[in-house]
Amino acid sequence: MTDQAPISGQRVERVLAYMVAGVVGASIIAFFAVMIGSFANAGDTGWAEQGVWPFVLVFPLIGLPVGFLLLVTLLIINGTRRRRESRRDSA
Repeated sequence: MTDQAPISGQRVERVLAYMVAGVVGASIIAFFAVMIGSFANAGDTGWAEQGVWPFVLVFPLIGLPVGFLLLVTLLIINGTRRRRESRRDSA
């Protein structure tokens, strides 16, 4: 039998990777929605204050930094796991 990494460590990395993809992807979609919405309602001055548009306008401002922090966290967790595996294999 071979020694395998704990399933929970891989699961955390996988969940973080999906969170990064989801948050950054949703932020980019919201960004393009704002661009399309502003182009479609170019003459209307109050479109961004009605309905769901205030959330769509603010989401990329919050989502992209959160996605960056999640990515940094994922890189740190992945680096520590690889370092631990390297030390275990070399000993």
